[in-house]
Amino acid sequence: MKILVTGGTGFTGGHLVRRLLENKSNEVKVLARNEKKAEELRKLGVEVIVGDITDKEAVFEAVKGADKVFHIAAAYREAHIDDRIYWDINYNGTKYILDACLEYGVKRLVHTSTIGLVSSVKNPPSDEREAYSPGDVYQNSKCEAEKEALRYAREKGLPVSVVRPAAIYGPGDTRMLKMFKMIAKKRWIFLGNGKAYLHMVYIDDLIDGFLLCGEKEEAIGKVFIIGGEKYVSLNELSALIAAEFNVRTPRIHIPYKPIEITAVLTEKLWKSLKLKKQPPIYKRRVAFFKKSRAFSIEKAKTLLGYSPKIDLKTGIHKTAQWYLQNGYIKL
Repeated sequence: MKILVTGGTGFTGGHLVRRLLENKSNEVKVLARNEKKAEELRKLGVEVIVGDITDKEAVFEAVKGADKVFHIAAAYREAHIDDRIYWDINYNGTKYILDACLEYGVKRLVHTSTIGLVSSVKNPPSDEREAYSPGDVYQNSKCEAEKEALRYAREKGLPVSVVRPAAIYGPGDTRMLKMFKMIAKKRWIFLGNGKAYLHMVYIDDLIDGFLLCGEKEEAIGKVFIIGGEKYVSLNELSALIAAEFNVRTPRIHIPYKPIEITAVLTEKLWKSLKLKKQPPIYKRRVAFFKKSRAFSIEKAKTLLGYSPKIDLKTGIHKTAQWYLQNGYIKL
């Protein structure tokens, strides 16, 4: 099986590539902007195609000859990125992938979306049937890309399925590092009441979900939320993390609204000054404390046989230990 992974030099893509390589009959290639970042994958026997997801010719060259494609590359939330970059990467890049897969008769495409298409869940748990409600440019660009993927499946017969990952975490990832570190150092402060939900997925479980979507006929033309067994409030999550470092559970809460206003003003100032660095505070960052992410994974369980193996407590422990062992957190 010849398999292309976009975003293969990232955390999720890298894990997927390595899992795919466990099957010795697989020939894996990646589309990578940075050849140096892909050098480790090359050493594992991965074919590296240097190019950008926004370059149509590079995308078509990468897809050519592939039996299966996992499209993971994306522009993630960063306040200093121009809005058009999200659309160039998340939407236009996806369009190139869809067209190339159609052109070359790819047998299966798995497209990566986001649970953020439902910006905040009002009546938990939400599921794949809830109406789209994206709340920022990242979510909007991912939303339109998902719609295109489903349209290609419905109207053009492209064998594509869509994965909406929950909040990804695990050893090797640093997106949750700030929260872990601040709790370990007893500096974590809640904006608001801490009752917003967060639904997480351990990296190994997410890769299971990707592989199932790339194999099961039942996955074609459908969307699947891939998450852990349960969601938790931020209060509950902080308690689990605090226990890992044997520190007191954070209990300081400050009003959310004044911080949100400050974040909006700071973000506008940064854009007006055209500063390239990330502002110290911005709206999407503080929204972490307000927006609830709580979902059902019943569809993936029923149709795909998906079954997360790593419970949240175990996943938190493994992640905390990795941070400690690699010097990201020093007690």
